Amino acid sequence: MEMEIASSSEPLDLDTIRSRISELEEIYRTCNDDDGFPEMPSSDSDELLQDCALQLESKVQQILADCSDVSFLGIEDLDAYLEHLKEELNTAEAENARITSEIEGLSRTNLEDSNRLESDIEMLKCSLDLISSQDSVKGIEGECFSYGEDQSELINSYGDQKLELVKRCVWFQIFKLDDQIEKSKTILKSMQDFDLTFKRLDTIEQIEAVFSGLKVIEFDGSCIRLSLVTFIPKLEDASCLQNLDDIGETSEVNHEFQIEVVTGSMEPKNVEMFPNDVYIGDITDAAKSFRQLHSEWPSLEMRSSLEWFVNKVQDRIVECTLRRLVVKHANHSRYSLEYWDRDETIVAHLVGGIDAVIKVPQGWPISPCPLGLISFRNPAHHSKDISLTFLCKIEEMANSLDVHVRQNLCNFVDAVEKALVEQTRLELQADKI
Repeated sequence: MEMEIASSSEPLDLDTIRSRISELEEIYRTCNDDDGFPEMPSSDSDELLQDCALQLESKVQQILADCSDVSFLGIEDLDAYLEHLKEELNTAEAENARITSEIEGLSRTNLEDSNRLESDIEMLKCSLDLISSQDSVKGIEGECFSYGEDQSELINSYGDQKLELVKRCVWFQIFKLDDQIEKSKTILKSMQDFDLTFKRLDTIEQIEAVFSGLKVIEFDGSCIRLSLVTFIPKLEDASCLQNLDDIGETSEVNHEFQIEVVTGSMEPKNVEMFPNDVYIGDITDAAKSFRQLHSEWPSLEMRSSLEWFVNKVQDRIVECTLRRLVVKHANHSRYSLEYWDRDETIVAHLVGGIDAVIKVPQGWPISPCPLGLISFRNPAHHSKDISLTFLCKIEEMANSLDVHVRQNLCNFVDAVEKALVEQTRLELQADKI
């Protein structure tokens, strides 16, 4: 607002001053409307939407490019890749927290300036009322004491001096308020810029939350409710089955977690999983051990046990889901298969009532690791017919098969069944002789 100081010899226009004060009140109301910020122009909204869309497209292309070779990475490389993604997420969250703190500081400053402006405007209005009353008094004094020229001049001289003093005070307050208004406008513009940046970062954070699949539903200080969406990769290049056309019916699985944390920290204490269809007891115990180790060695640097827990649970869900899909599609008319996630074993119910227990290696079926036969289980009425030596011989034969045979579940179970039949035939022939 541009203003010029009137010379002391010129009369002060009270209507002009009132008009200026009305302008100040209008600016004050504009800066303190219900929305908190002036409505963002349509062009700025379009620009923000376009920027967010471009950033989303760039982020998706980057993730697709980075994930194109993920299936070929080993376990250590996958952990390093996930660690890199978490570092990027932590950096974005730290920047988001910094900007939020700055916005809160600016909001407090703006509120203080706004309250001060309101007080100054009220004081200015009171000063104008005083000027108006002085003018009225001068008129009355002129009418009442017009008979004495010397006395009238004395009264007018005193009134002019007092009025001039009030004028100078009013002009000083006007310029002071004008300066504060300019500062408030600058702060308001900065807050609008910060708000725009904050909205952009919030949009990016929401996009990253979509890709990570993790969402906090509720947090009351001692208990966290999490929603976890786990994306299941396709086994297009895996060698675990003969036919992979039917694998891919499950693209994602959803779970909720009720996690009780240690007071004053984010370390898990007790965990409940819904639905409870994947065994995570060992992961929960390991997370508690991490917490105890950290309490004994506070200087030891390590990732948050809650972060580690969520990552390991998500890995377990992926492995368990894929293994169940593979087992489901490997069932044969001659035998049936079951996967036990607690022991990480597959039980093959073969013809003749014999159960072959197959150990599933770490990373299978995503990684081409060979399966292994660890034992046989046979019902009580078959225990006398099948000797331990016979079963050990079958186990040794199965585990000496070629690696590519043991990588494929169907081929491996067929080979075990074939070895069992052939060895049984040889035993019968030996008994006849």
